[in-house]
Amino acid sequence: MPPAAGPRIGTKRPVGVQPLRRTRVAPAPSSLGRRAVHFLLLFVTLVLVADALVGEKGLLESMRARRQYREVAAALESMRRENSRLREHVRRLRDDPGAIESLAREQLGLIRPGEVLFIIKDAKRDR
Repeated sequence: MPPAAGPRIGTKRPVGVQPLRRTRVAPAPSSLGRRAVHFLLLFVTLVLVADALVGEKGLLESMRARRQYREVAAALESMRRENSRLREHVRRLRDDPGAIESLAREQLGLIRPGEVLFIIKDAKRDR
């Protein structure tokens, strides 16, 4: 029977085979160095979080920009409705003679020939 290729448990090591050597591991950093690294990481994290909240493109600035956008969009929609209303009013004044007559009666107090105008005033009651 041929000899085994590797060492066996409980047997002697074959001649000429070197034991495995362990490589040296660098010693762990000192607790002061470890604390400094933790402090540095904490500081960098705090700076990044603060920048994300209040920076130029931070959360607070984004929220302010969204609010301003909603306000401007609402104002734009209101102006578009007003513009549409005024266009319709102009169209009626150009095309509808009844609209012109109604406006003349309301704003200028004009009447047609043959009509009688009654002006009613509220009188204060004395008690």
